[in-house]
Amino acid sequence: MIDLKQFEVWFVTGSQHLYGEETLRQVAAHSEEIAKHLDSQAPVKVVFKPTVKTSDEITAVCREASASEQCIGIITWMHTFSPAKMWITGLNLLTKPLLHLHTQYNRDIPYADIDMDFMNLNQSAHGDREFGFMMTRMRKKRKVVVGHWKSRGVIQQINDWCRVAIGKHEMNHLKLVRFGDNMRHVAVTEGDKVEAQKRFGLEVNTHAVGDLVKVINAISDAEIDELIKEYEAQYHLMNSLKKDGAMRSSLIEAARIELGIKAFLKDGGYGAYTNTFEDLHGMRQLPGIGSQRMMAAGYGYGGEGDWKTSAMTRVMKVMASGLEGGNSFMEDYTYHFDPAKPMVLGSHMLEICPSISSGQVNCEVHALGIGGKEDPVRLVFNADKGEALNVSLVDMGGRFRLIVNEVTAHKVDKEFPKLPTARALWTPKPSMETGCQAWILAGGAHHTVYSQNLSTEQIEDFADMFDVEVVVIDADTKIRSFKKELAMGDVIY
Repeated sequence: MIDLKQFEVWFVTGSQHLYGEETLRQVAAHSEEIAKHLDSQAPVKVVFKPTVKTSDEITAVCREASASEQCIGIITWMHTFSPAKMWITGLNLLTKPLLHLHTQYNRDIPYADIDMDFMNLNQSAHGDREFGFMMTRMRKKRKVVVGHWKSRGVIQQINDWCRVAIGKHEMNHLKLVRFGDNMRHVAVTEGDKVEAQKRFGLEVNTHAVGDLVKVINAISDAEIDELIKEYEAQYHLMNSLKKDGAMRSSLIEAARIELGIKAFLKDGGYGAYTNTFEDLHGMRQLPGIGSQRMMAAGYGYGGEGDWKTSAMTRVMKVMASGLEGGNSFMEDYTYHFDPAKPMVLGSHMLEICPSISSGQVNCEVHALGIGGKEDPVRLVFNADKGEALNVSLVDMGGRFRLIVNEVTAHKVDKEFPKLPTARALWTPKPSMETGCQAWILAGGAHHTVYSQNLSTEQIEDFADMFDVEVVVIDADTKIRSFKKELAMGDVIY
C-alpha cells in the first residue's frame, strides 16, 4: 500500500567519556553493526546515530528526532554505563515513540578470555537498568525488548513495534472526512472530535453529501470505462452487470461513485471517510463496491458515520502494509448458538474489504431495504479462516478506550444463497459466552476493525504510545477479574 522504507527509526547508543577513546570507538563500531543488521531486517529504515556521551548530545538527538518528519521513533541501547541523569532533558523533549533494546554485542560469555577491558566495554546488563530506572521514574511509556540483537524473536518484536510507530505517525497526521452526519439516534458512533485531535492528532471534519455529489457528477465516461474494465478483470460479474445486462447502468453508476470518492479524498488529502445510508442526498445509490475497493486500496472507512472505526481501519491498514491477510471495517451481525460450535456471523449490508478473502470475489447487484435509493452494487465473498482480532475504539466521555478481542475465524463452508454480502464466521476467545459478555461490559461497539495480520501486543503498544486505556479479551479472560480491570481503568484514566 505504501513504501514503509520512507520512514526512519533512529538507533541511539548511550555511553560516557569515562572509559576512554578506544572503548568509545568499539562502542561506535558495535552500534553501527547492530543498526545495519536491524535495518536489513526491518520494514522501515533503521538509521545509525553517533554515540551520545553527554547531556547536550542526548538533548540534541532527542530534539532532532522530534522535529524530523521521517523519524517515527528511536531505539535506545546502553552499550556501557550511561548515567541516566544525563537523559532527563532529552527525554522530556522527545515526542516520538521509544523502544529500549536491552541487549549486548556478544551473545555468550567468553569464559576463557573475559577480563576487565571486556567488562568495561560490555556493561549493558547494568547500563540498561540505570536507563530503565530513569524512564520509569519519569513515567515514560516505552517498549522494552530483551534478548540478543540477532535472535529472530528480538527482530520480530522490533519489527512489530516499528509498524506500530508507523501507525502512531499515521494517526498523528490523519485527516478524515465525514460525508453527512452519523446515523440518527445511535450512541456509539458519536464521540468527542476535539478530544480525538488533542489525544491522537486525528482531524475529523464534515462535508455535505452535495460536495461529494458535485465531484461524482464531474467524472468522465472515459474514466468510468477504464474502471469497469478493472472490475471485469478482477471480479466475477453476475450476468445482469455484464455488457448489455439489465443492470449494467447500476455498475456504471457504482464506478462513477467510486471515482468521485477517490478524487475527493485525494484532492483533500484525506486518508479515511464515513458516510451513512440516511444521508444520500443527490446520490443514486449507496456506495458499496466503491467503499469496499477504497478500503482495499488502503483508505479507512466507517459506516453510519463511525469516524473512530474509520480512523482505526486506516491506521491498522498502514501498520500492516505488505503483510499477508487484510484489515476491514466489520460488524457483529448475528449469532450461531450451536453448543458444539458457537460462532458470530460478521458482515455488513455492503462495506466489507475484500482484502480479508483469498477466494473468489463476486460483483453483484441486489435490492437494499434501507436508504431509499437504487439497488447498490457490492462485492460478495467469504473471509478466510485463521486467528484474527476485533478492535474497537470507543469514547468513554473525556477519554478513549481500545478494546481487543482475539477470535478464531472458521472456514465458511455453508451456502448463503439469499445473503448477498461479504461474510466471516468466528468464535470469540475465550468462549462465545465470556467473549461476548466481556465485550459488552467493556462498552465495545458493534462496529470493529477486523484484522488478520496484526497482534494484540501491537494494539497494546499503540495504546501505550497515546497513553490510552486498552483492555484485552483473550484465552485467559475471566469475567470476575475483567470487571476489576475495567474498574481500575476508570480510576487510572
